[in-house]
Amino acid sequence: MTQKQKPVEEIRLGRIRASIWANHNESREVWFNVTVSRLYRDGEQWKDSSAFSRDDLPIVAKVADMAYAWIWGRGASTQDSAE
Repeated sequence: MTQKQKPVEEIRLGRIRASIWANHNESREVWFNVTVSRLYRDGEQWKDSSAFSRDDLPIVAKVADMAYAWIWGRGASTQDSAE
């Protein structure tokens, strides 16, 4: 049985969450990817969605900024994006 990969960090403001995922290549270089989701309840079960309302967008922007700062603080590559 394979173990489900977990994010290396989660940033959450209210019901908006940024999950930061670590990736490695053959030479053990690390880079990060980020997924952003909105949590909601469906009956007794918590679910998540990648759709956001107008009022969610300022919080989405804030968690994205916080995720960027977290990654930047690690000094890790972001696949050598346009720098």
